[in-house]
Amino acid sequence: MSDQNQEIYIITLIGIVLALLLIGSIVFVVFLYQRRRFIQEKELAEIKVQFEQELLRSQLEMQESTFKIVAQELHDNIGQVLSVIKLSLSILPLDKNHPAYEGIQNCRDMLNKVIFDVSHITKSMHSDRISDIGIDEAIRFELDALRKTGLTKVDFEVSGTPNSINPQKAIFIFRMFQEMINNTLKHAQASQINVGVNYSTDNKFVLKVEDNGIGFNAEKKQKETTSSSGIGLRNMVNRAKLIGALISIHSEAGNGTAITVELPVEE
Repeated sequence: MSDQNQEIYIITLIGIVLALLLIGSIVFVVFLYQRRRFIQEKELAEIKVQFEQELLRSQLEMQESTFKIVAQELHDNIGQVLSVIKLSLSILPLDKNHPAYEGIQNCRDMLNKVIFDVSHITKSMHSDRISDIGIDEAIRFELDALRKTGLTKVDFEVSGTPNSINPQKAIFIFRMFQEMINNTLKHAQASQINVGVNYSTDNKFVLKVEDNGIGFNAEKKQKETTSSSGIGLRNMVNRAKLIGALISIHSEAGNGTAITVELPVEE
């Protein structure tokens, strides 16, 4: 009976060990499956992000290419035609007493303004020019043109020692700046715009645009999914991501808006 009990004990012990091994094997297989699934999901998420970034980058590059073509056409065709018309008006043999003199002068004044506006648009759209003159001067040129319109007061300040910025990143920053100014003019009802560029001692390029307008709910605006709402803000955020910049948007109803972009600058 003792030997029989001992055999039962051994068989039971072996059964328990085998059961534990089986359970352990199942747990291990489940763990490997979950881990593999997690890794696959992570890899798929990374691939999706990379794909979206490459798609956005391609779209923005196509946009810049289109800007170049349009700018060149404006300069070579429309700009030249306007210049010829201006020259033709200037050589008309009219004295001040002629009935058409005042009308011709008004046409020349309007034509001068159109030529100036076309020239400004051409320079703003042509990305090569932005790379040539630098981000500071590109912003200054844009703000000078805005100041001449009399739509709003403008202040611009550059501080710190300028660092060299990657030309492609500089173009992205400038397009973000244009989007900020465009949104301000369209929606903010601001009477003052302050723009600051700072080259900080910790190798960062910082662009800040502030206005004293009516403000808005930035978080809500970015989440809106309508075809026309929040597109400008999303474009700025996407551009910032592509060049490794940080963008912060602070706005409250009645207290204006402040947008800051920080870009690490390589030494």
